[in-house]
Formats: sequence, C-alpha cells, structure tokens
Amino acid sequence: MANLLWGNVYYKDIFSGCLREEPGERISFTYDSSYIDAGYPAIAHTLPLQKNAHINNVGLHPFFDNLVSEGWLEQAQSRLLGKRAASRFELLLAFGFDCAGAVSIIDPDPSGGLTKAMLDMEDAKEMALFTSRASLSGIQPKLAIIEKNGKFYSARINEVSTHIAKFSSPGHTDLIENEYLSTLAFRFLLPDDNVVEQRILSIEGINEPALLIKRFDRSPEERIHFEEFNQLLNRRSKEKYEGAHKDMAQFIRHTKGCVPTQIYQLYKRILAGLLLGNTDMHFKNFAMFHTSAGLRLTPSYDQVAAALYGYKTVALALGGSHNVLLAALKPRNIIKLGEEFELSSGAINMAVRELEKNIEAAKQVIFESKLGKAHFKNSLIKLMEKRWNGTFALIGQSLSKKP
Repeated sequence: MANLLWGNVYYKDIFSGCLREEPGERISFTYDSSYIDAGYPAIAHTLPLQKNAHINNVGLHPFFDNLVSEGWLEQAQSRLLGKRAASRFELLLAFGFDCAGAVSIIDPDPSGGLTKAMLDMEDAKEMALFTSRASLSGIQPKLAIIEKNGKFYSARINEVSTHIAKFSSPGHTDLIENEYLSTLAFRFLLPDDNVVEQRILSIEGINEPALLIKRFDRSPEERIHFEEFNQLLNRRSKEKYEGAHKDMAQFIRHTKGCVPTQIYQLYKRILAGLLLGNTDMHFKNFAMFHTSAGLRLTPSYDQVAAALYGYKTVALALGGSHNVLLAALKPRNIIKLGEEFELSSGAINMAVRELEKNIEAAKQVIFESKLGKAHFKNSLIKLMEKRWNGTFALIGQSLSKKP
C-alpha cells in the first residue's frame, strides 16, 4: 500500500497545521492547536480557525489547489519528479516553499530527490527549475526571481522570490510585449488605480528577454497574505472560468470587512480590460489582500490582449450571458454588467467617461513605447479603437434612453 502524503503548512513562516492525504481520495487540513491558541489568523477565507479537521472529499481543498503550478511550470516540475504527470499534492509538497501569498507547504521528510533526466538540458529556464522550490500559476513559461545587488537571478532552494519572470512561448513569440504594452495602457486608462510594477530585461544565466513583475505579495520583511478570487469563491484551479464577473461583486458586497466602493473599482478594471481585448479575465486574475481592516483589492495584474491570439470570447459570464464574443459586445452588455454590480446609471456612465478621457493617452503611450514591434503596437491600438467604437462610444446615449 502506498504511503499517504502529508506536509506541514506555514503562515508567514509560522507553523499553522498539517495537510494530509486520508484513505480514499480525501485530503484534510488541521490547524495546530498552538497556532489557534496564539491568536493567529485563518490561512484562508474558506478555512476558518477550528480544532476539527477541514476535509475535502476529492483532492486538495480549493485554497491549496490554487497554489499548485499550472501550464509550462506544472509540466516541467512533473518531469523534475521523474513523472509525465505528478499529482497536485505531490507538486505542492515538492515545490510549495515559495507559493503565492503568505502560505507555504513543506515536505517534512522528502524521500526522493529531483531528477534532470526528463528536462530539456538546452533550455536554461528548465535547468533553473532544478534548484527552485516555487509554485506559480499561469500557463506561460515563468520563473521565480530574486533580486541581489541590482541583478536578477532564478530563486534557489530556501530563497523567497521578490519577482516573477515571464517568457514568451513558441506559439506566442510576442507574449511579453503584449503583456507589457497592455499593462502600460491599462495604467494610463485608470491612472488612479494600482497596477503591478513591470519591466523587460534579461535574467542572469538565461539568454532571452523576460517580463519582470515585482511581486506585490512580498516585502523585505515578510510574505504578504492575499487570495485570488478563485480561492475566495472556493473554486478549484480548473474551475477558474466557471462563473460570472458579478460573483466577485457579490462577494465584496456580502463579505464582512470588504469595502463596497471597491465594487466600482472592480467594474472599471473589467471595462478597461475589455477595451484592451483582454478576454482572459478569469477568477485567478483578480485577488484581494488580507488586511487588519478586512479584504482589499490587490494591484491589477495579468493584462494581456488575448483577443489578438484568437481568444474571441470573454472568459466569464457578462451581463447574464456566457461565452460573449468580444466583437459582439454591445453597450447593453456593459450596462447590464454594471446593473449586476448594483451600480447606478450615473456610476456606469462615469466609469465609461473616465476611459473616454484617458484612451488617447493610453494609445499614445503604446505608440511611443521603445519596447514592442511597430506592427504589434498598431494591432493593439486598432483593437482598442474598434472596441471603443463598437462597444463603449454609445453607452452614454443608451443610458439616456433608459427610463
């Protein structure tokens, strides 16, 4: 009989409890009594402090499931474990030292080492993973990075990363240009909002450009506690597309300690993303910090004009409709979304007017950017213009006709 997996769970380096496989497909998490007695906070919104075990009947609890790597990194880490496909618990135990947020998972008795046998020995990114213990979501190639004396290196064992490096993929060779320019334009569309810090440079030992993102869940002193909406809404990683934008608004409105005015901020972020052709705004691309006053939105991140790659439908249900084609997005969809967020007509109009005021500056910053090929910049600008004229320009007129 195979040994059941288990690991120690830490909150900001404080032992908080044990994550354990149970007979069958169940996995439990149990808070350590000393953690509860010391008055430390719950490690997750959906894992309240209690002495009894939290038991998930099939697989990892959604909070932990969303900490497991995805895409390129998940596949590469499975190969490091000598497998074509490792279980999600195996991946979390092996690479859970440096996860998103304040929680880490450590295997107290790692029985087997990692192997380079199944790695691409000519790929510096894959070879860097051999000494890394980071778990990152998202499907594109990426590495956890640490800054040392003004230079950037792949984070090694027992190092907590300060940045994330994203790389282009064979199918989308301009992916980092896309995210860089989309994020830059987003910052100009919503100049009063918080957006991740980014730049394009090379990582030591890796001979290709990377989009370097400063982690908002790290400070010089500690890991910072946050959760993606997929975790807050108790959805597993693979369920990140199952639901509607309004689910996030309702969560903010009905969760103690949240600030209802952030519903309007969230609405503006979604509108700006749609204007930029970001059709991949799923629940893992929005998140909230845990603060002493309650949950608060994190900076905006993962802005990519996915529509330029053929992803034509909006990721989440919008205005009561699923799989909405971006090209078919009408003023009524944007208005209905605002109504689902329980925003007034005045608030909806004000959000659109802010985009109208800033769209020329956003297009200009794309055009003037020293990074990005001219044809790509032109494609992004044309996408924005088409989306503005097709969706946003007539919203004020449509609102004026409402009773």
